[in-house]
Amino acid sequence: MENSTYLEPLSDLLRDLGQRATLWQVAVLAGALALAWVSARLLRRTLEARRATAYEAVRFGAEALKRSFFPLIGALFVWIARAIAGRFIHTSLLDLALVPLVGIGIIFIVFFFARRAFGRDGQTHTWLTFVERVVTLVVWVGMVLTVLGIQGAVLDWMAGVSFRIANTHVTLLSLLTGLLWVCVTMVVAMWLGASFEERVMRSGTLDANLKIVLARAGRALFVLAAVLISLSLVGIDITVLGVFGGALGVGLGFGLQKIASNYVSGFIILLDRSLRIGDAITVGGLQGRVTQIRTRYTVVRGLDGIETLVPNERLITDVVQNQSSFMTRGLLRVPVTVAYATDVEQVIALLVQAATGVDRVLQEPAPNPLLMSFGPDGINFELVYWVADAATGTGGVRSAVNRNIWRLFAAHGIAIPYAQREIRMVGAGTGDAGSATTAPTANEPGTPRDTV
Repeated sequence: MENSTYLEPLSDLLRDLGQRATLWQVAVLAGALALAWVSARLLRRTLEARRATAYEAVRFGAEALKRSFFPLIGALFVWIARAIAGRFIHTSLLDLALVPLVGIGIIFIVFFFARRAFGRDGQTHTWLTFVERVVTLVVWVGMVLTVLGIQGAVLDWMAGVSFRIANTHVTLLSLLTGLLWVCVTMVVAMWLGASFEERVMRSGTLDANLKIVLARAGRALFVLAAVLISLSLVGIDITVLGVFGGALGVGLGFGLQKIASNYVSGFIILLDRSLRIGDAITVGGLQGRVTQIRTRYTVVRGLDGIETLVPNERLITDVVQNQSSFMTRGLLRVPVTVAYATDVEQVIALLVQAATGVDRVLQEPAPNPLLMSFGPDGINFELVYWVADAATGTGGVRSAVNRNIWRLFAAHGIAIPYAQREIRMVGAGTGDAGSATTAPTANEPGTPRDTV
């Protein structure tokens, strides 16, 4: 007889199937669900209008929120209809309908908070998949137990299963309840942290580095508050954490000093704004562009495309050259030697022409050819020009300018002389032939001429 009470919701529905009240319940349920569908559709349209200007993470979480509209609104309308119709007819069908509506609504609401907490730029996180599966399983088990009417008996059985953890006496029900509160507070804290981060990153008055510092500090504070609140709800005295905190401080001071130094250096870099994302830097022989500034390390993408993780401590203690502190352009120099018989003014004009029209070569300031010196092999010129986005590489630009110089010099008959050398061998033979030679009188292109 006791087992029959476990199936009371189903037995009440079977009892009402042969009566006219069942038809009334079906009509009331259909009407409530129709109103819920219309209301949910209107809310979806309102949400879609806001999603158009929202961040990707917000749109990602709003998908689950949009799906929860119909079951939650339907549960509200069915509950109101049940309260009114319960004065006149049996409402066993409406009672059972509330169970899946509320359960499915809870699932999608939890999905919304979880996706806002773990979803990054619309990407599915590993923890997000785990949370969604666990929540779905727990809610469906709860709905089945509620439909069968045995949820009270299961809770009593869980409360009767007791055991000890150290000196604490706990039950299975209290343990699971504590874990539930811990999960809820952590998810809510991460959701609040994500919302705070989005608001900070959208600010137009704050510096980019300061935004990152505030976002990370805010997330850490929310998580810390969630841990303390969840421990208090479970019944753990948080004053014992003082001893643990002292021991942790000693461990950081000795065994984890390098890691702690990198974390502190990361916040210093972000706060003093010595480096920014996109800066072209050189540190320890590594040259590249800063792509990420993390709490422990900084990601530098070299000119060959390979990313290197540089500990933040090195960026504080080592000498760092920042080519992007005030500009993103770079200065290149091309040395050129021509024969002494060449027209100097023509060479200057051709060097300017060689740097004109080349991609990424800046015309302001304009390329500047300079006559540097008179060397042993010819007249030494140097073409100085500026290149845009030097951190992305300058080899291609340098090659294009050199090819233009070679082509223009060849078209105008300007020679780039070979090195001329004179070798004197003393005591190698008799007579004047082995004692000295006379250097060539002309400095023309050809094969190297060594005189002996």
